Amino acid sequence: MKRALLVPAGAALLVVAFVLFARAGTDGAVAPKPSAPPVLAVTLTRAAVSTMPVRIPASGTVAAWQEASVGAESDGLRLVGIEADVGDIVRRGQVLARFDAAVVEAELAEARASVAQAQAERVQADTNATRAKRLDVRGALSTQQVDQYVAAANTARARLDAARAVEARHRLRLAQTRVLAPSDGIVTSRTATVGAVVPAGTELFRLIRDGRLEWRAAVGSADLEKLAPGQTATIELQGRAAIRGTLRTIAPVIDAATLSGLLYVDLPPDSALRVGAFVRGHVDAGEATALTLPQSAVLLRDGFAYVMRVGPASNVVLTKVALGRRAGDRIEIAAGITAADAVIASGLGFLSEGDTVSVVGES
Repeated sequence: MKRALLVPAGAALLVVAFVLFARAGTDGAVAPKPSAPPVLAVTLTRAAVSTMPVRIPASGTVAAWQEASVGAESDGLRLVGIEADVGDIVRRGQVLARFDAAVVEAELAEARASVAQAQAERVQADTNATRAKRLDVRGALSTQQVDQYVAAANTARARLDAARAVEARHRLRLAQTRVLAPSDGIVTSRTATVGAVVPAGTELFRLIRDGRLEWRAAVGSADLEKLAPGQTATIELQGRAAIRGTLRTIAPVIDAATLSGLLYVDLPPDSALRVGAFVRGHVDAGEATALTLPQSAVLLRDGFAYVMRVGPASNVVLTKVALGRRAGDRIEIAAGITAADAVIASGLGFLSEGDTVSVVGES
């Protein structure tokens, strides 16, 4: 009985299926495919005109503002003491090294004795000349004899001046047995060696004058017209706070090989930078308007920058853009879109071109 009931039911189903297939073939219509579900709900945003700082990129080395070479002024003296070393902070007039002064002190004592002798001879010569002039009035001496006494007095006076000059020279040489710092600064090199007999002019120490450092930074020649003394320069250091200095001057020449100009930036005394360090940074050259987007609306992929627009079918469309300056969470869009173009505001890392999205609003 069950088999008798199943056979008519199966036949009825076949007839219905045949009728539907025939109708579809007659009309030529294809059943529509269901649309793909959205992979993400997104918010749109548009580029806005913002005021952004103009920052000129720069790079270069840290150098001493000025260096002072401290050398030996006396010739043929033996170095007996060194009072400063590399890295020491010294003050103007501080003793850095000492030479053996025994020979110079003996020469100075001899010069002082010569001065005393010349002074005594001058006093006697002046007394004789004065007496001769008095006797000349009375006619007791001839004019020739009087002239001889006056000439002797003048000679004694000149001999005294010469002796005093020799004494001053030896006194100066005695002072030169102590090597003094010409200014405040930091010792960067020392070639002085105890026991050495050095000729005059030999460098013993080298100082950074007043401990002042400067940043000699190179910038592109096209950016030089935007710069002026007094602007703030910032050195960016990895893992450390940025260091800010002041642009002091701009070199008057451009390097023909690199087409770059050189800036001289005064650095703060507590910068803790070392001479010779190569650093990068920028100079703040004012402000200018630019078309900007939130940085979350820009995707960096394979070395290029993209934004994502939503197509007519709610699908993601990648658009390449050119980037410019950055300030806070805004980034300049130099080319690729206009202010009228709506782009996805965030979540770009979860999307690919062609994905279906659901737009929930515009910020």
